[in-house]
Amino acid sequence: MLLAVLISNSEGNILVERFYGVLAEERLHWRSFLVKLGSDNLKGAKNEELFIASHKSVSIVYTVLGDVCIYVVGKDEYDELALAEVVFVITSTVKDVCGGKPPTERMFLDKYGRVCLCLDEIVWKGILENTDKDRIKRLIRLKPPTEF
Repeated sequence: MLLAVLISNSEGNILVERFYGVLAEERLHWRSFLVKLGSDNLKGAKNEELFIASHKSVSIVYTVLGDVCIYVVGKDEYDELALAEVVFVITSTVKDVCGGKPPTERMFLDKYGRVCLCLDEIVWKGILENTDKDRIKRLIRLKPPTEF
C-alpha cells in the first residue's frame, strides 16, 4: 500500500500531501522526516534523479523536479521498484501540466488544482490507479471516459 505522497518546495514547505492509512498523530513525524531527508540529500541533485531510503520497514523514493521535491512512501508490495514507477508517473504528469518542463514553484502553485486532480487519478486510496498520461489527462477533464 502507498502510505504517502508529498510534494514540497526546495525550502521544505509542504505544497501537497496525501496520506493513506497513516494515523493523524504519525503524519507530523512523516512530514518532518521526509523534508529532513530531502534537505540532506537533494542539494545539487539532477532533475528526476531517484533517491531511495528505508525507514520503519517502509520504502521511500524521492526526487527533485524543478523547484519541487516529490516523496513517495510505500510498504508491502510497493517496494522501491514500484515506488519508482509511481514517481515516474507523477513527475511526467506534473511536467505535462506545467507545460512540458520542470516547474518553478510559482508555476506549480499556479497549476495547483490540476496537479491535485492528477494526483487523485494516479493514486486512489493508497493504490496506484492510473499510469497512462493520456488517460489521466482525459480523466481530469471531469468527463466520463469513452473507452474501457
